[in-house]
Amino acid sequence: MSGGGDESHLKPATRIVRGGRRREWTGPVVNPPVWRASTHLYDTDADRQAAGGNNADGQFFYGRRGAPTQWALADALTAIEPGAYGTVLYPSGVAAIAGVMLAVLKPGDLLLMSDNAYDPTRSMATGLLARMGIATEFFDPADTDAYAALLDEGAKAVWLEAPGSLTFEMTDVPVLTSLARQRGATVMIDNTWASPLGFAALEHGCDIVMMSLSKHVGGHSDLMMGSASAGKRWYAALRRVGQELGQVVSPDDAALAARGLRTMGVRLEAQTRSALRVAEWLEAQPQVARVLCPLLPSHPGHALWKRDFTGGCGLFSFVLASDDPAASARVADALRLFGIGYSWGGYESLALPIAPRSYRSVMPCPTGGAPALRLSIGLEDPEDLIADLAEALTQV
Repeated sequence: MSGGGDESHLKPATRIVRGGRRREWTGPVVNPPVWRASTHLYDTDADRQAAGGNNADGQFFYGRRGAPTQWALADALTAIEPGAYGTVLYPSGVAAIAGVMLAVLKPGDLLLMSDNAYDPTRSMATGLLARMGIATEFFDPADTDAYAALLDEGAKAVWLEAPGSLTFEMTDVPVLTSLARQRGATVMIDNTWASPLGFAALEHGCDIVMMSLSKHVGGHSDLMMGSASAGKRWYAALRRVGQELGQVVSPDDAALAARGLRTMGVRLEAQTRSALRVAEWLEAQPQVARVLCPLLPSHPGHALWKRDFTGGCGLFSFVLASDDPAASARVADALRLFGIGYSWGGYESLALPIAPRSYRSVMPCPTGGAPALRLSIGLEDPEDLIADLAEALTQV
């Protein structure tokens, strides 16, 4: 059982099974029970006062600091994130983004943000952070000279996402983090696409790694949650700001996320394999102009993906060979096995018409103005998904 010593030498598949299952949290059962509690009780007032000063997972104090259900999930996430000292949980992925940024930035700071970041992340920069007096400059992660020049303007922090949201450009994370480190800038990254099983962000130079647990970790489209993991210094800041904001996750949702985490490795392997099969098929279709998937050898960033990543996932996009802006909606409407909806990483396949050009400030958009769709490949048989796509593409 975990908690009996250093288990960092174990392979990821083993750590994902054992993480967070300390005997003091599980008792004689396999999984940590669901502790629903706002009030924690003490034998004496001296115990109460001692607990207040020991602000760490595993210390009962008050429900807002969690209990064994939440502590076990955070502990398991830390166990699979190489280089992490601790993990903070948030009630959604966007809440995690906000928690990370508010732990790092203050009024007057300059933030550099990869131009292909998730749209709510961009909106947070131009909305909440701007209202706080924090400036943001968007940059093309492929243009290292322009990025270095922006760093020289006194940037306090950098926000990365690899691959890019919707359009899946790959980023040379070690180069960008090295340039940031030389200038004393803190690097934050959204690593939801690959998870720590596919990309060890902290070991590649990032200071804080954020994930939406609603995606791969939950895996069943039934919870909202986010996380941020870091080394000792930034973990302390994340925890302090999270508590100042009153961030806490439901123990029921934490139990669902922990259950999903146990099978995340095998689900990601299956979904990555199926996604590559579907992407290769789409590349050969006359109705498809371009497939935006770093798993494909034809992708411009494939070499970076192979160099730095140990896995992928089922999420990618493709561009239709059409100048009809309504074509992507017709394809989505014709699909029978793909749901139309936001989020991804669940066991079911999803399709979403996208127009990413409106979410770019400085980068060229690989979809141009053409209609495009984002696919999240689930656990269905890929041949059934291909047959469904073949029928739907007759709408183009």
